Amino acid sequence: MNWNPISRRQWLQSAGMGFGVVGLAGLLAQAHAGEQSGAHGAAQLAGGLHFAPKAKRVIFLFMNGGPSHVDTFDPKPALKKYEGDKPTKDTQKRAKAGYVPSPFRFQPHGNSGVVMSELFPCLAKCADDLCVIRSMHTDVPNHEPGLIIMHSGVQQPTRPSIGSWVNYGLGTENENLPGYVVLGPRRPVVGPHLWSNSFLPVSYQGMAVNTQDMKVDKLVANLNHPSFSRIEQREQLDLLGKLNQLHLEQRQNDSALEAQMKSMELAFSMQAEAADAFDISKESAATLAMYGDTLFGRQCLLARRLSERGVRFVTSYYLTPGGNQPWDTHSNNDEQHQKLCADSDRATAALLTDLKQRGLLQDTLVIWSGEFGRTPYAQPNDKGKHGRDHHHTAFTTLLAGGGIKGGIMYGATDEFGMEAIQNRVHVHDLHATVLHLLGIDHEKLTYRYSGRDFRLTDIHGEIVRDIIV
Repeated sequence: MNWNPISRRQWLQSAGMGFGVVGLAGLLAQAHAGEQSGAHGAAQLAGGLHFAPKAKRVIFLFMNGGPSHVDTFDPKPALKKYEGDKPTKDTQKRAKAGYVPSPFRFQPHGNSGVVMSELFPCLAKCADDLCVIRSMHTDVPNHEPGLIIMHSGVQQPTRPSIGSWVNYGLGTENENLPGYVVLGPRRPVVGPHLWSNSFLPVSYQGMAVNTQDMKVDKLVANLNHPSFSRIEQREQLDLLGKLNQLHLEQRQNDSALEAQMKSMELAFSMQAEAADAFDISKESAATLAMYGDTLFGRQCLLARRLSERGVRFVTSYYLTPGGNQPWDTHSNNDEQHQKLCADSDRATAALLTDLKQRGLLQDTLVIWSGEFGRTPYAQPNDKGKHGRDHHHTAFTTLLAGGGIKGGIMYGATDEFGMEAIQNRVHVHDLHATVLHLLGIDHEKLTYRYSGRDFRLTDIHGEIVRDIIV
């Protein structure tokens, strides 16, 4: 008899538990050396949060490509007065054309008088719930580093994302679902580094869900085992658990193995609960109509379903069905923003309204933002339909719910919308504020890796206290 021994890893891979359901970047194939280091943040949070939390969960609506702040939430009448004049600052000498005014009308809304463009008739009805930060700024005007900064606080894809940090610090509210879920279609531009756990234990990476097809079995693969019953799967998982426990007793502080064991249990639990959580067809016809039958509308509805079931952090990417960045309007800016805002406006307002009606908005922080804004001056186009270029020194971010003051416009840019000049808010400050609202001190949520303590905001970040209730 020939005996061909197989490795434990090969046996696990052939056992067929349907582990692909977890989607956490191939948990069973990872055993990062970085996960073997100590976790300071969890120890510091043990026994209670740093602050009384105002939010329990976060929904991040990400507008890929960078919406134009001067066409949406930051009106600049001076652009009409100086139309055609080129910027004079050295930092903007690259402008090939002059200032171009927005063709869209702005007016105040709600009891608070929050000003926004006519492109947002639905959000206008939610004006008193919105905090419009007009003074956002970031470090670079390029998509890839801009995206990474907004998600992880640094330009290089080497740090954990904000969703991973939140999940690491707080854990999930539902043991049968992941703590961090990422929604979006196939994405050649947006990649896994944006929801990466990096050196945090792998169980804190975002679970990426391809929303191209909203059928439950397409959203979450391998919900049902092809041949084993639930009882048989439970028996198999118990056996694997006992074997892993024997290995764990021989390995001190093996966080990678512990993460694998947790992922197996999560995969099994999700088989029952995910089928319900991800099935938006169970919503009423009125609710489906309110969000709209669009890719982003369906994602926002799914984000609400996941959040109310205890998923701690959900990111919904606004991308084209092919995965491109629709808000990157280098040409035909005006017409493109009309189409994009109509879709985003309806879905975002539906989400806020739905959360509020269900009593969830008060402890759910909703963020609406891109990675930067767009230039107040034109980018010429051969067909005469001007665009706007990337712009990182001023842009707008919306916040609502979760301890945020509603009905306010915070910060300001100069008369052209070129620079954030009053109550400036860097991405680091936004991150610090989000953690604070969740009850976490951004300076104390740390993880020791490669000989030093890391945190989301690194050595930066100031809490924007004026926007907190």
